[in-house]
Amino acid sequence: MNIPEHLHYTAEHEWLHQDGEITVIGITDHAQGELGDVVYLELPEVGSEIVQGESFGVIESVKAASDLYAPISGEVTAVNGDLEAAPQRVNESPYDDGWLIEVRPSRFADEQDTLLDASAYRDLLA
Repeated sequence: MNIPEHLHYTAEHEWLHQDGEITVIGITDHAQGELGDVVYLELPEVGSEIVQGESFGVIESVKAASDLYAPISGEVTAVNGDLEAAPQRVNESPYDDGWLIEVRPSRFADEQDTLLDASAYRDLLA
């Protein structure tokens, strides 16, 4: 299972990467494997606010539909529009082409302590 060292993770199997003032969010390799073939995503609109721990969207696969939970709070600055026509990119490349949204964090300093590093995420899955 692929768990990149440079990312942060949540117990709900989302990952995030801080890139300057923007944070990129997606689901983990473990999550996409458990879901099976992703067939549809419902993601927030650019400009909307997400709140840590609350649902920001839905991911549907051939097996199930699941809520996506915000790993941090902030304003959505971009949505991966390529996933509308090709949701399978989440399965094929969960950490690259399959990213979901970009967010400008509003409380990252307060919320970062709730995130897991790669080692803690591995322990969670064990």
